[in-house]
Parts: sequence; C-alpha cells; structure tokens
Amino acid sequence: MQAQITGAFYGIAIGDALGVPVEFKTRSYLSQNPILTLTGYGCWNQPPGTFSDDSSLTFCTAESLLTGYDISHMAQTFVRWAQQGYWGAHNEVFDIGHTTRRALQRVATGTSPRVSGGFEEFENGNGSLMRMIPIAFFLLKEADIHLRYQVIKEVSGITHQHFRSVLGCFIYVEFVRTLLLGGDMQEAYLQMQRSVNAYVAQQSFSTAELKHYERILQQQIAGFSEQQINSSGYVVHTLESALWCLLNTSDYTSCVLRAVNLGGDTDTTAAVAGAVAGLHYGINNISPEWINQVAKSAEIEQLASRFAVVINTTSPL
Repeated sequence: MQAQITGAFYGIAIGDALGVPVEFKTRSYLSQNPILTLTGYGCWNQPPGTFSDDSSLTFCTAESLLTGYDISHMAQTFVRWAQQGYWGAHNEVFDIGHTTRRALQRVATGTSPRVSGGFEEFENGNGSLMRMIPIAFFLLKEADIHLRYQVIKEVSGITHQHFRSVLGCFIYVEFVRTLLLGGDMQEAYLQMQRSVNAYVAQQSFSTAELKHYERILQQQIAGFSEQQINSSGYVVHTLESALWCLLNTSDYTSCVLRAVNLGGDTDTTAAVAGAVAGLHYGINNISPEWINQVAKSAEIEQLASRFAVVINTTSPL
C-alpha cells in the first residue's frame, strides 16, 4: 500500500504540474505544440514543477485523514489552504475555482461544511473530483457501499453538493478502490460499472441525472474517439477524459501526456488520471527527473509515508 500511495501522490502532483502552464490551451494548439515534459510559466507564470489547487486540496484531504475522519477538520484544512497557501506548491494560492472559493468562504465564516458546498446545476465543475484519491484509499476496507457513498457525498459536499458532482466522485472512488483490490484497468472499469449500477438501481436517484453518466456507466468510454472526448472543467467531462486516458494507455508517462494534450482543463484532467496511473503503475514507472523537479517533492514523500501508516492501521468506519 505504501508504494501505491506514494505513486498516487506523486502521480497527481506531476500530472497537475504538467498541465498548469498550458491550462485553457486548445487541443489544436497542443497538437502543434505538444507538452512532452515539465515546463514552466505559461498560463499562470509559475516555475516548472508547480502543481495547482488539484494537488494542494488532495494533500490537505490526506493530511486531515491522518487524525481520523472529521469533515469539519477537513474543511478547515481547506480554508487554511485558501487563506494561507497551506500545501500550496510555493505556499500561495494562484488558482481556485469559483464554486470552491464561495464554499470555503462560507466555511470560514461559520457555515457547517455539511451545507457549505455549491448545489446549483452550474456549480458542477471538477473541484471535488480532483481531490478524491485519498478517499479511495481511506474507504478501501469499507465493505458497505452505502456508507462509502455517504462519506464521498460529505467530502465532495464541502465544496460541491450537487448530485452530479457527488456521483462523479463516487464513480471515480469505486473505480480506484476496485483497482486497488487487484486486476487491470479494464477489469476494474467493468467491475465499477457493475457495482455502481447495482447501487444506483436500489436508490431513488434522478434518472435524468444518471443519464449524464450514461457513456461511463452504460457504454465503454475507452471506445470513443478522441474527437468525442471533451476535456473541459465540467465534472462529467473530466471524469470521462481521465478514464479515457487511463484505459487507452499502458504506462504513467503516456497517460498524463495524453491527458494534458487533450487541452482545456489540462491540469485537472492530468491530475485525476495521473493519480490513478501513479498508483497502478507505481513510483518506479514515473520519471525520477519529474519526481525530483515537482514542487515539495520531499514533503509529498513524507505525507505519503504517514498516510500509508494510517491506512494500513485504519479499521472500516
């Protein structure tokens, strides 16, 4: 588990950092000027190896879980990031989504994290999906799928309460959890489809909402062409594009570079895909040069070690 956690934590930070300089660039631009390694400056004028809010909030999530599952503590750790740059690549915040900003402002002024997140349809960006990888590890031993759903709903809900965001996080965590329990990417994807579809069939979820994930849950997302994959910051698009990259590549480097070069929300697509590729292919499959160059590299390794101890000793909820 230690190796998988370390791979996931470096995997997300490096994927994120690869995408930061070219966030919002189009697919056509990147087809002519592809990202092949860590670069700097560009969109956010940050040095090479700089990760964004995707990784910062992931590390805040993991750090909060070191002391147990406490949604209020987790939310306050997010506020510490937003206000003080805690776990920022360079101890500052240079990128924060509108929905996340509003939610954390509510938390900072006393709103409960159980009702702080955006719940409008337009508040379905990828800001909770991007930080879910520690939750997949945390829920690995939890056999009750309903309890897993409730935890994911709470954690997403700190910033993103809408059902569509929660379901995207749930699908992602179920996929990662299945992958951690053994098997290859395709087997994990098919098992995720079976378990999620069985669960949602028992719930009174909106059929109109479920249709947004039809390509993932009822079809084979890997079989779509690149032209059919949208890599915007919308939660459904990010999950589709990340899964598409994971299922159509066979090593870490190919996966994250494919994700970045899709264009659009480059850092988050590569972060969401990179976390899974890192845990699946392992730290030894990630370029040592990238590991050394990513911001806070030593701190990431230390957090992964501490988190692994907690995960290995944590009982189900």
